[in-house]
Amino acid sequence: MKRVLSGIQPSGQLHLGNFSGAIQQFVELQADHEMFIFIASYHALTSVRDPEVLRQNITQVATDYIAFGLDPDLPHVNLYRQQDVPEVTELAWLLACVCPKHMMDKATSFKDKTAKGLSASIGLYTYPVLQAADILSVDPDLVPVGKDQVQHCEITRDLAQKFNHNFASEDNPVFRLPDYRVREAAALLPGIDGQKMSKSYDNTIDPFMDEKPLRKRIMKIVSDATPLEDPKDPDNDTTFQIFRAIAGEHDPRTADLATRYRAGGLGYGHAKQELFELVLDTFGPARQRRAELMNDPGYINKVLADGADKARAKARSVLDKARHAVGL
Repeated sequence: MKRVLSGIQPSGQLHLGNFSGAIQQFVELQADHEMFIFIASYHALTSVRDPEVLRQNITQVATDYIAFGLDPDLPHVNLYRQQDVPEVTELAWLLACVCPKHMMDKATSFKDKTAKGLSASIGLYTYPVLQAADILSVDPDLVPVGKDQVQHCEITRDLAQKFNHNFASEDNPVFRLPDYRVREAAALLPGIDGQKMSKSYDNTIDPFMDEKPLRKRIMKIVSDATPLEDPKDPDNDTTFQIFRAIAGEHDPRTADLATRYRAGGLGYGHAKQELFELVLDTFGPARQRRAELMNDPGYINKVLADGADKARAKARSVLDKARHAVGL
């Protein structure tokens, strides 16, 4: 069984972009992969300054992941808080000691965030080193990422190689270089304004909203001024793109809706109503599961504690090997 590692920052309520870009793949992978999914609480400290908000967001992300279908009751599925695996921060220091400064200078995440006005803390600057420690700590086979995270995976592999070169032999490396898989959908799902769905753009669709505000949100999706009776190009319409991402490229409902777009006589309001009904149908069980989880915080805490125990056991083994290699 291959091991998969991924993490998400606790920035609050998850949305359809998170589901189609990452969580849906994790739900599929958990059938035959060992899963280590962490909530990146240390990383969040580069931007979050309210401790209560951070705690609430961590719980919310864990709740949403489970509601969407991640099953921590499976013995090989581990969901945990980053701060509950302190071995990661020690490992980050060991990696930082072989990391050339120019590697961090070139990190696009730092440059992009500072360009948007975020304060240039050392934590933000060395973000990729901690992320490398996150990945290498559980010795994964595969790291699914969005396109914007490819550079971080390359930095992780580079740091692993540098550490192995300095402190290990070719026959007995400390770190195995993990493969990564780019999640194409992560960059494709648009929000209600047509840009990539993101909390930072305030354009997300939350499938756990009450029905009335959910429908109102979907009805705000941007559309052009093509008259109802005229043919329309589904591939250029935001509503259809979201519909296709949720239903699936090969679902008969997707093909049927595309045909009606091209035939004319379908208004954008009709398409949005069908998207609303699709969201309710697709996420009905998740909505019910989330309501149950919100009333059972003890279960969420146990899931996170159990996941951390397993992650720590693996991370301790990796860290011990790295410590021995450097002479500690």
